[in-house]
Amino acid sequence: MTIGTKQTALERGRELAGQIAPKMEPALAARYDEILPGMSESLVEWAYGRQLSRPGLDMKSRYIGIIAALTALGAQTTPQLKIQISGALKAGLTKHEIAETIWQTALYGGLPAAINALNTALDVFEDQKL
Repeated sequence: MTIGTKQTALERGRELAGQIAPKMEPALAARYDEILPGMSESLVEWAYGRQLSRPGLDMKSRYIGIIAALTALGAQTTPQLKIQISGALKAGLTKHEIAETIWQTALYGGLPAAINALNTALDVFEDQKL
């Protein structure tokens, strides 16, 4: 996943989001933009255009960090973890690499958080028939 560097952050974000989660911005807009105008565009610009598209780490490495962080934060991140596990699979992480990332997080985030994340991963794998 290579994203152009001459684009604006929003353009980079939309390009990357289109590769990883093409339905995300319209879904966010439908849910939040009426009460918080521009929220969907801001999230795409910042998260995808300014953070995930930065140079320095390949996309697989970024997803390892994201999955570890969401796992450590616990079960309240389940919806985001599902989206990020799906993106990690698209970026080339294997089921085993995702499971190992989650399991490594158990040391710092705790066993309950890791078990919840493993269950979330299993749900994603089942949904995607992996």
